[in-house]
Amino acid sequence: MRQLADDLWLLRGFPPHAINVYLMGDVLIDAASRHAGRRILRQLSGRTVTAHALTHAHPDHQGASKEVCEALGIPLWCHSLDADAMEQGTITDRQPDHPINRLIARAFLGPPHPVARRLEEGDVVAGFEVLHVPGHSAGHVAFWRESDRALVLGDVFTNIDTITGIPGLHEPKPFFTPDPERNRDSMRRLAALEPSLVCFGHGRPLRDPAKLSAFAAKLA
Repeated sequence: MRQLADDLWLLRGFPPHAINVYLMGDVLIDAASRHAGRRILRQLSGRTVTAHALTHAHPDHQGASKEVCEALGIPLWCHSLDADAMEQGTITDRQPDHPINRLIARAFLGPPHPVARRLEEGDVVAGFEVLHVPGHSAGHVAFWRESDRALVLGDVFTNIDTITGIPGLHEPKPFFTPDPERNRDSMRRLAALEPSLVCFGHGRPLRDPAKLSAFAAKLA
């Protein structure tokens, strides 16, 4: 586990930076695929974790959520617009019908789990403000801490090509994203914050706000 800022850590993943999981204060952010539970729990051993929150309910972010919540006895939180899909096991019904999505669902999708808290814009989680940034999913959120301009943004941007593995800023692939144009609006909103530290669901952290702004400015 690597510390990125005060009360913000990046857990080890395999391959590194392919699917990221964070510890934000005492709240676990995302849970990778359903094969990641043991690795996540091993890294959290000895730490106080009181809740688990999702940036969004997709198979590569909620895969181990049920396992982690039950092992640690902690509640699951996500935005109200993704909560029903998480609870009812209908996540794949809300994604574009594409062969890659079907493959990822078979490989990564975790079981349903009750959502104890339905997050909304303006809520506070571990000192970070919840921002509703839809497009990649209806209930996608980011976590923003203005005091040091740290941003955990899930998949609104990626800092790696999620198919080729080549590093660099990208939009999430359109076959993963029900509403690409709305996601571009969310990208512009987050870039306008000029974050000093950007933590992605996929790819290495970025400490260059101008690079994020330049990428967002080029969007169609």
